[in-house]
Amino acid sequence: MFITFEGLDFCGKSTQLKLLKKYALSKNYQIEVMREPGGTEISEMVRSILLDKKNNAMVMETEIFLYSSARAQLVREKILPYLREGKLVLSDRFHDSTTAYQGYGRGIPLESINRINALAIGNAVPDRTYLPIISIDEFIARKAKAQGHDRIESLNVDFFEKVLNGYTEISKNDSRFLVLDGSKSIDEIQSIIRADFDEYILKSNYIKTKAL
Repeated sequence: MFITFEGLDFCGKSTQLKLLKKYALSKNYQIEVMREPGGTEISEMVRSILLDKKNNAMVMETEIFLYSSARAQLVREKILPYLREGKLVLSDRFHDSTTAYQGYGRGIPLESINRINALAIGNAVPDRTYLPIISIDEFIARKAKAQGHDRIESLNVDFFEKVLNGYTEISKNDSRFLVLDGSKSIDEIQSIIRADFDEYILKSNYIKTKAL
């Protein structure tokens, strides 16, 4: 089973992924955790290029192909092999981030985005996607408290408003999304995710195996 966590920067998705991992391990599931961009030696090198603020001259076409190349490597080197082994794969971001950030945020035509995404991910389509939504005001407040913003996090608020709209539109058209109120407490959000996770596992007939 392949589960992804999506959303604006600072929305809490990474925290929720870590908590779900802990919960799933307590139930003896075999789990592998990915992050995007990254997760393989090659993908991590691409990540360093993408997030380095020294690369502010990067054009959006270069950006989308770099993200997608890192993803293609991760899918074929790790995600698909893990899924074939029957493992539960959790990923901090996946192809929906490209649709939201490079499609809605940057303005690359969605038709092009969809073709690039399809080539990059192949058969690795998420089974479930958790999407904590926070307001732009909340995003600004959380960003102000964070330190060391990377190249993407340093973009202007208008960009992130477009990204937020993108996630809203994407989630409307795909039943695999569970949209969450990101303004709730960490524990409240995790409780909802765990309940949904348990229900989804039962529906999918996922077989429990000994944790690694």
